Amino acid sequence: MDQCDCANEDIGGHDGSSDSLEELQDSRAADTAEEEELSVSFLLKYFSLYPLYQDYQEYCMQAESDDLNKPNTGSLSTLTIPQELQTPIIAYLSSADKSFQQLSIDANICLAKAPPVRCSTLWQDLEEVKASGLLRMLPDGEIHLQESIFEFIGSEVSYLNSLTIAVKHFYASKELKQSLTPMEHHNLFSNICQIMAASKKFLMDLEGQLEGQLEESVLISQVEDIVLQHCPEFHRVYVPYVTNMRYQETMVNQLLQQNRDFLHLIRNIESHKDCQRQDLKSFLALPFQRITRIKLLLQSILKQTKPDADSISNLEKAIAAIHEIVTECDKGVRKMEQIEELVYLDRLLDFGKMKSVPLVVSGRVLLHQGPMRQSGFSSVYLHLFNDLLVISSKKYYFQQAGFTVMDHAEFPRHVKVEHVQNELLGPPPDSFLLHLSKSHTGQPTTMKLAAETRSDTEVWMKLLQCER
Repeated sequence: MDQCDCANEDIGGHDGSSDSLEELQDSRAADTAEEEELSVSFLLKYFSLYPLYQDYQEYCMQAESDDLNKPNTGSLSTLTIPQELQTPIIAYLSSADKSFQQLSIDANICLAKAPPVRCSTLWQDLEEVKASGLLRMLPDGEIHLQESIFEFIGSEVSYLNSLTIAVKHFYASKELKQSLTPMEHHNLFSNICQIMAASKKFLMDLEGQLEGQLEESVLISQVEDIVLQHCPEFHRVYVPYVTNMRYQETMVNQLLQQNRDFLHLIRNIESHKDCQRQDLKSFLALPFQRITRIKLLLQSILKQTKPDADSISNLEKAIAAIHEIVTECDKGVRKMEQIEELVYLDRLLDFGKMKSVPLVVSGRVLLHQGPMRQSGFSSVYLHLFNDLLVISSKKYYFQQAGFTVMDHAEFPRHVKVEHVQNELLGPPPDSFLLHLSKSHTGQPTTMKLAAETRSDTEVWMKLLQCER
């Protein structure tokens, strides 16, 4: 059975053929979800006690809260989830202070400080390991390493279990799909089916590695090699999903507030015993949490690995490869923020009778904006983009702020600034001259401007004096 492909979902309208296609995709999604349950039959022998990924993290957080000040004497096999990764994804995407990548760095710091948490099977408790007699001979460091690797695999089992429920019960729900437009359904679930398929393939390779090594020597190794092999696929599926979460966040909130049918259906699905009281948002946040967690788990394995071990090189490469994916996710989120900012400003700017300039253009980014004082008491408002400067006056329409465009020019090609020497009764302190060598009128324009504070003026001068 091929993986269900959310990215190829028809979003063009409801005709007979598209309905048939959607029904087929729903069926394939459900079938694929059932296959996921069967694909880990061997691993379930060792990881049958693992809860949903959300509960897995909750147990870890509870233990972290209880044991934060206790000595770290337990097994490193148990997973600890930092507080940042427990926060709903909406909090991340709405934060103006920290980037996706910075949150990952913060989480790594928390991982180093947090105590271990035992909430499921340990490597040293496996019958094969006990029968081998190795536990009496292995140093503590090697046992801790084995527990870290075993935890890495087990957490992927838990993750796939939760993804399967998300697809089987939420994505593939015919009733839920009928309550949404195709675009709403796509924005809500994005390519979560592709992510589930990637997790399945990854886990099957981990399964093969674990099975072979437990039969031979019971020592687990080389998971970093498997991570490296799957990183291209991880990049392909995780980056667009995390990037789409800006729209996903807005879509979920709007639907819960405005679509009663959707709200009723979601609450009904969430009450299913398989969901174990977890809500839709917790399932949608899974990929974001997992791709960050993979990096942290690999770093934990690296810390337990001897410096002269053969695996060190590929471990470092795997961590770097996952870090690159996290970085691309960060860039994708920022790009969506920038596009949304342009769309919002495009609605606020009124070009009046002059020829309007479309703001939402590929590659355009807002660099800075704010009020500026001219001589006397008049003021203007500047919007500086990486390729355009817009000068306007602030207006209010039906109690809503807006801007009437007075002039605009290509930046930095037709924009130049220079300091003004303060004179008695002259321009305000820290003023500068803004020269537009060619504005929308085609004629040169010069304005004397000053920001509210000296520091603001210096910021504007630095930005407008862009290297040419």
